[in-house]
Amino acid sequence: MDVAGQFSQLYGYEPDGVWSAPGRVNLIGEYTDFNEGFVMPLALPHTAVAAVARRTDGVLRLHSADIDAPVAELRVDELTPLSKYGQGGWAAYPAGVVWALRDAGHAALGGADIHLASTVPTGAGLSSSAALEVVTALALNDLYELGLDAPRLAVIAQRAENAFVGVPCGVMDQMASACATEGHALHLDCRDLTTRQIPFDLAAHGLQLLVVDTRVKHELGDGAYAERRAGCEEGARILGVSHLRDVPYAQLPAALEKLTDADEKISRYVRHVVSDDHRVEQVIGLLDTGDVRAIGPVLTEGHISLRDDLRISCDELDLVVSSANAAGALGSRMTGGGFGGSAIVLVEEVDAEPVTKSILEAFTSAGHTTPRVFPAVPSAGARRLA
Repeated sequence: MDVAGQFSQLYGYEPDGVWSAPGRVNLIGEYTDFNEGFVMPLALPHTAVAAVARRTDGVLRLHSADIDAPVAELRVDELTPLSKYGQGGWAAYPAGVVWALRDAGHAALGGADIHLASTVPTGAGLSSSAALEVVTALALNDLYELGLDAPRLAVIAQRAENAFVGVPCGVMDQMASACATEGHALHLDCRDLTTRQIPFDLAAHGLQLLVVDTRVKHELGDGAYAERRAGCEEGARILGVSHLRDVPYAQLPAALEKLTDADEKISRYVRHVVSDDHRVEQVIGLLDTGDVRAIGPVLTEGHISLRDDLRISCDELDLVVSSANAAGALGSRMTGGGFGGSAIVLVEEVDAEPVTKSILEAFTSAGHTTPRVFPAVPSAGARRLA
């Protein structure tokens, strides 16, 4: 992608620089981030790339190579949460970052010309929106010399999505995009944002992690995500803890006893979150000892919990898991916000092709749209390219 050249054709002058930020796939730990729990994502080689130039006249111009739409021109001092550019549409994400930076006290941010292009599949649960946010935040941080580190940029990007766009996501997607390193998975504590880079060299073990994009579009802003977040918060309130992260796995049966008079779905949400936090710890322990193949069953257990307790799976995601495991995969699960999107499949490298074939045949037999399958290669986080 010649994003710099496209910028020059679009705006009539050269950009000040080019930056990139990746999408992510989450290995384990789903719906745990807003519960201040643990997650373990890794960055993908698919990225949002932004060519950006600084402006000082208060004008923000936005354009995407991926959307058939003219340049959006706004004034930075008129950006308002949940306004025209805060309710849907790709422009809400970079515009929200500009608003969030200024709202955080960076009033010197006087505008920008931005041209974006992305290879992160949209609606696939691979954090295309977080990539847009993080690349915008990093570019403006550099151009305006704001001095914000990667975790702080991730928090700014999350605030843009929460307060400006109106999606109550946790911070995992933005942290993965901002902080991941090549060849590693990111163990993130979502309470204090401490991170640990976990070596994840599957090729050295003769393994592959496949991403299966079902092409079933999901939309986190449709209320289902917010409903589950509210249910988790209500569960924490009943249990007398600030967040479900504070419920030890060993005390889960006792916690569920306390929820017997609550709405049945709250018990299910609590069971999923507490057990998925535990699954993150299990996976870390296995990777630390080099027993990479043993994480497969943990992934499958995670899918069962997402399907039965959180109830955010769909027929296509369930079919990926059942067909992949039946064909010899070590384990698999849906990943991301659910109701469509993608699944991950851990396979022996030699089995990648036959497992992929089995998934494709299963989708054809079921009459589903052919999914997109590609390996997840742990890649670098956000960075300046030029």
